[in-house]
Amino acid sequence: MRVISVNVGRPQTLEWQGRTVSTAIFKAPVAGAVVVRGQNLAGDEQADLTVHGGRHKAVYLYPSEHYAYWRAELPGVELGWGAFGENLTVEGLDESIAVGDLLEVGTALLRVTEARMPCYKLGLRFGRPDMTKRFLQSRRTGFYAAIEREGELRAGDEIRHLLRGASDVTIADMVQIYGFPPRDPALAARVLALPDLSAPWREFLTSHQ
Repeated sequence: MRVISVNVGRPQTLEWQGRTVSTAIFKAPVAGAVVVRGQNLAGDEQADLTVHGGRHKAVYLYPSEHYAYWRAELPGVELGWGAFGENLTVEGLDESIAVGDLLEVGTALLRVTEARMPCYKLGLRFGRPDMTKRFLQSRRTGFYAAIEREGELRAGDEIRHLLRGASDVTIADMVQIYGFPPRDPALAARVLALPDLSAPWREFLTSHQ
């Protein structure tokens, strides 16, 4: 398992469907060591902290293996690393990873927290309103991580899967419960029982019981 690319970006303002939108979904690869600290990577920002970033969504990881699927789905679209807004394009990890698992990347330590709940800005990024739905339906969402230990990382770094978390809830389980009703009550209960479940996820599940 390793980091293929480290990608960062700052908010920019664009016109989308008749309104002005601020977004930092446009990420670009950077070379050399990147500092991981607080709730972010150095050089990276989020446009709307009410729905992006924060402790639970400090770092977004996306499997490089998914790019082959999207190149087939989106012929003619340029898909460089970071195209889905991820901070780390990774190899050897996917949505089968469990919530709470610990990953050592460079000198930083990351804890897997939750699946990505895609928003309309994916449509803006690719210039097609159906992209949010297609992204979710693909089940290729990637996942977020919290920063457990600050450090540095870079493209090419090995990813060490240090510890399996106490939970048996996987990122794939969270994708299932979010995007594919009818919802399994037992699975919903397992997700709600996660000790560090973020407020948006808790609100979503309790409002859809």
